[in-house]
Amino acid sequence: MAIGKSASLRDVMSSYPTGVTVVTGLDDGGEPYGLTVNSFTSLSLDPPLVLVCIGRASSSHDRLVAAPNFTINVLSADQGDIATRFSTRPSEGRFDSVRWSPSALGTPVIEEGVAWLDCSVQEVLSGGDHSIIFGKVEGAATSDRAPLMFYRGRLSSTLG
Repeated sequence: MAIGKSASLRDVMSSYPTGVTVVTGLDDGGEPYGLTVNSFTSLSLDPPLVLVCIGRASSSHDRLVAAPNFTINVLSADQGDIATRFSTRPSEGRFDSVRWSPSALGTPVIEEGVAWLDCSVQEVLSGGDHSIIFGKVEGAATSDRAPLMFYRGRLSSTLG
């Protein structure tokens, strides 16, 4: 059964709408760092586990896989500028003028998001050109804000 033109994995995955997150942490000197991630999902409800996939070429990769804790910040529809800022180089200055507060584990929670999950690192696995980080959820919160989505290579608050 033919359904259309031949497509690459990138083409197919861009047709799958995802939420947009910024994964944050603190380096050894207490400085915040973070990066935009849309490869995030729940893994287990008991115990509460999630996973994020981080590209090995990311400037935040090595700090994140070595850290004991991280926070997944689910961005709201009006935070497209934050998603863009945390996805471009250089990584220095990403937190300039971004309002955040420390979670119970000390990692940055970006204000005015849809939700956040405070995680302790449980395991890091290799997955091709990415690292797969399993996090145990230690704390979480939600809001009533609308989510930011990534669909067909664009950030949006609606599909279409």
